[in-house]
Amino acid sequence: MNEIIKNIEAEQLKKEVPQFNVGDTVRVHALIKEGNRERIQIFEGTVLKKQGGSTRATFTVRKASNGVGVEKTWPLHSPHVKEVEVIRRGKVRRAKLNYLRDRVGKAAKVKELVK
Repeated sequence: MNEIIKNIEAEQLKKEVPQFNVGDTVRVHALIKEGNRERIQIFEGTVLKKQGGSTRATFTVRKASNGVGVEKTWPLHSPHVKEVEVIRRGKVRRAKLNYLRDRVGKAAKVKELVK
């Protein structure tokens, strides 16, 4: 039974997984269904965390919208996530940036990684 589940999950994996890390500023192109129409909505913010593996991998993005913090979590291999484009690379030393939730304005920024 376990082998059957592994085969089904392997078919659902995306061929090309976007390469981004915690602290990066990303633009997520998500497919939104409204009635009988579909459209692409863009959500831009900082990646707070990546967790899980295989088909269950998820990532959380946070942005400030009209002074209110908004977080969304997406499955990495979901067909509703069309594209994840990296706007800028962040320089962080942690795997999860939960401390950004308490910060406002410039204090909530992540330094840019310069190579």
